[in-house]
Amino acid sequence: MLYSINIIGWAIVASKIFVVTLPLLSKKSNVIVMASKLWEKSVQVNHDVDTYTVGKDREMDMYLARYDVLGSLAHITMLESINLLTAEELATLTGALREIYGEIEQGKFKIEDGIEDVHSQVELMLTRRLGDTGKKIHSGRSRNDQVLVDLRLYIRSEIEEVVNVMTVLFKTLISQSERYKNVLMPGYTHLQVAMPSSFGLWFGAYAESLADDLTVLRAAYEITDRNPLGSAAGYGSSFPLNRTMTTKLLGFASLDYNVVYAQMGRGKTERIVANAIANIAATIAKLAFDSCMFSSQNFGFIKLADEFTTGSSIMPHKKNPDVFELTRAKCNKLQSLPYQITLITNNLPSGYFRDLQLIKESFLPSFDELKDILVMTNAMMSQIKVNEHILDDSRYDPMFSVEEVNRLASDGMPFRDAYKKVGLEIEAGQFKARKEVHHTHEGSIGNLCNGQIENLYRSTLEKFDFNTYHTAFAKLLGRENG
Repeated sequence: MLYSINIIGWAIVASKIFVVTLPLLSKKSNVIVMASKLWEKSVQVNHDVDTYTVGKDREMDMYLARYDVLGSLAHITMLESINLLTAEELATLTGALREIYGEIEQGKFKIEDGIEDVHSQVELMLTRRLGDTGKKIHSGRSRNDQVLVDLRLYIRSEIEEVVNVMTVLFKTLISQSERYKNVLMPGYTHLQVAMPSSFGLWFGAYAESLADDLTVLRAAYEITDRNPLGSAAGYGSSFPLNRTMTTKLLGFASLDYNVVYAQMGRGKTERIVANAIANIAATIAKLAFDSCMFSSQNFGFIKLADEFTTGSSIMPHKKNPDVFELTRAKCNKLQSLPYQITLITNNLPSGYFRDLQLIKESFLPSFDELKDILVMTNAMMSQIKVNEHILDDSRYDPMFSVEEVNRLASDGMPFRDAYKKVGLEIEAGQFKARKEVHHTHEGSIGNLCNGQIENLYRSTLEKFDFNTYHTAFAKLLGRENG
């Protein structure tokens, strides 16, 4: 009995299964697709297989295009140093690659139909312009280490952009904390009115959270800032490659030394960076939740600028916090990113597998999503209006009960006796709140430690060395004086 499908035939004979290769036909044309891949030899790939395996990779590779050119510029410079290219060939290739980089900057670059990825497109463009010389850029490289280095260069650049917009938000939160440091608000535990807080504490808490998030992002950057180029398919090359040279040319801090580990870094690096992204997203998600809750009529602690709210189609009084609601959802989506990557990679042994390609689809766009979130959150927080008369409402009087207990204890009454006295007054409806606080310890209402929080953030920020890779890129592109 014989069953057949488009790609593989399954012959079942005497309870044994044999795989039988069938002709690979395109559903659209019913013809065999001609060979056009760098790796194709005498066998042509089926159109449907090509569509299935390439997926969104061409689209995703557009994120990496400029970095693929930069990686090639470093690689050919190294190849000339070990006599695999002549000085004339290096000059010709460098000029052509710089032209392609300019086309990418101008939005003129595209990955053509039938071309598998950005690496193939760049090599094809060089071959069209330079003939056989263009084919020489692949010596000592695999597409495996090409995509590894492209990803590292891309991630490094994107982290810098995230740091920049994150720093703007941090400064806004510190500024608002100082502006409203004397405005009291209820603090909550279990969503029950608990103790006095302040808007100084509220804004400042999120600023300090970003300072910790920056520390994690810095660690992710340090792991990213290592050069995998020269690991080839994950087992090195018989060419005498100078990996230290390409490390310096691309502005990396150091190498991924072991070539097998360099390949194992695919997926691991993205997961580590995704965790850093998720931490930032978690901070903003909590801020968004607070803002939605505090801006509702039942709280009325803050008022969002009208341009950041929407109305109802039937209720004329509504001003919905849609921007913060979407921010919360986008942040929660980003927090799922490390788990997506984990589920793709957690049962893979060492070596390269095509599974890793799928990580790009969620990971590469995540930087733009996070930057948009941070920019929008900064715009909203900078224009937020604070209710400075929250405590006029007697429902918040019980939050001063601990202040009264502490006052009685300071006057000599045992704490447990003071606690019982105030509790009985509250139950009897006789408690009279004294609506002032005298908190002086570090990090409290009267001593926010915003200066220390700024120093914490700044000390981490200063550890990022973006100038080294900017200088290296300028040299590769011949723009040292640009």
